[in-house]
Amino acid sequence: MDNAAEKKLALTHFWVAFGSFGLAAVMGLYQVIERSGFFGFLESREVYYASVSTHGVLMGFVLTTFFIMGFGYYVANTTLKLPVWNKTFAWTGFGVALTGVVLAALPLLLGQASVLFTFYPPLMAHPLFYIGATLLVVGSWFWCVSMIVMYMQWKKINPEQPVPLAMFATTANAILWLWTSAGVAAEVLFQLIPWALGWIDTIDAGLARTLFAWTLHPIVYFWLIPTYTAFYTLVPKQAGGFLFSDEMARAAFILLVVFSLPIGFHHLYMDPEQGHGWKILHAVGTFVVTLPTFITGFTVIASLEIAGRLNGGKGLFGWIAALPWNNPMVLAIILGLLMLIFGGFGGLVNASYAMNAMVHNTAWISGHFHLIFGGTTIIMYFGIAYYFWPILTGKPLFCPSMAVAQLWSWFIGMIIMTTPWHILGLLGQPRRIDSVNYNNLLTISWEPYEVTMIFGGLILVVSAGMLVYNLYKTHLGSESYQGEVEYAEPIHAVSNLPGYLNNFTLWNIVIGVFMLIAFGYPILQFFLMETFGSGRWGV
Repeated sequence: MDNAAEKKLALTHFWVAFGSFGLAAVMGLYQVIERSGFFGFLESREVYYASVSTHGVLMGFVLTTFFIMGFGYYVANTTLKLPVWNKTFAWTGFGVALTGVVLAALPLLLGQASVLFTFYPPLMAHPLFYIGATLLVVGSWFWCVSMIVMYMQWKKINPEQPVPLAMFATTANAILWLWTSAGVAAEVLFQLIPWALGWIDTIDAGLARTLFAWTLHPIVYFWLIPTYTAFYTLVPKQAGGFLFSDEMARAAFILLVVFSLPIGFHHLYMDPEQGHGWKILHAVGTFVVTLPTFITGFTVIASLEIAGRLNGGKGLFGWIAALPWNNPMVLAIILGLLMLIFGGFGGLVNASYAMNAMVHNTAWISGHFHLIFGGTTIIMYFGIAYYFWPILTGKPLFCPSMAVAQLWSWFIGMIIMTTPWHILGLLGQPRRIDSVNYNNLLTISWEPYEVTMIFGGLILVVSAGMLVYNLYKTHLGSESYQGEVEYAEPIHAVSNLPGYLNNFTLWNIVIGVFMLIAFGYPILQFFLMETFGSGRWGV
């Protein structure tokens, strides 16, 4: 299959993603050092918040969006055996998204958009930041359209046939993103941009936070679905085995899409504008979304056990040692699952209405977010990159042993940095602060944890450098490599797949009903009762 154009498209997206990641990693280390208070010459409130905002945008929006788009294009091409639909359209989407990143970067780096990555009003940024963020989202919608069109093209050619699992998951992610990005799009277009341009004087911060909550939690699953796609469709093959169940994988993806959308209010537990009943409704939904995670954990571990036993593993746990631990993809999932166990426990605490009150505005939340996002999600992006890079560049991986060392160092650094972060949260350290301007026995007791976090941050930056260096040297390599992505086969071939596990018509209707119930009145109330706008506020 001649897919050089698709390889170029995917690789270009990946380089934007990992270039942003490298820059953001350095900023992350600066923030850990600055807020520790041990290095007075580095302390600057303005630089700190500009750095935090840029770090969050690069990691949460740029790395993820470009990685997901590049991954999706190549998955669609290689699973469906179809060329990417309308490549001009795809490159236009890339250009729109990249233009948005550049526009948003200007005020971010100049300290005129220090509104953190959630950009909650009444914090107000320069209009270019909001316009840039909007273009980034619009560019990603081009990708969503491409994925859905290719999915429909294949269905038309192959009626009644099961859509390849990796493409089924990618299409699910495109649908999820279209649904979830609607909230933040409405907030930015109808509130933040007119406000930042001076067209309106005040803003209803409660409405803005509610619209952002529409997006804020499902976006986590937008980031996570490529990781789960690799869990189900790439890892079993790399481990030397088979997928335990294709049907359970499809059920997990559908549950993720359906139940991850109407649950964003657990980010608003401490906010007064929504009633307790709505918060409890969203809390129940948040616990339901753990179901696809449990299904994924069971199915993936079962698939790994199949591989381990085919590799000669014996006894109750002998299959674990028989797995190819030196394969970056396999190592990434093992380390990612370990971090998911600890991060998942923290997520249950956050989802609980009562316990959330204890940790909500503390450093616990930052520790949890970094463990889940930087741990489980991003480490699998690394594993995918190490597998895809030789295929996309036509060059063998520069140093496989460095890749293995990089994954271990990322895991160790992340554990060392996030464990004290959680403890600091339980000790009462607030989040979203650049420094502590008071000293007592409590804040002095935080110091050993701050030192430990700096050590973890140093390891993470070195690890990030190893990743980018290895990918860069691979790209410049002189040797040639011939290979293509190999997807895992289910241990039992798929037959008689019911329609609801092979298309999304029913599920879009279900999502529409759930979203109407979960967000209908909570948004409508702002237009039915007297509310008061808020003027800008900033550091």
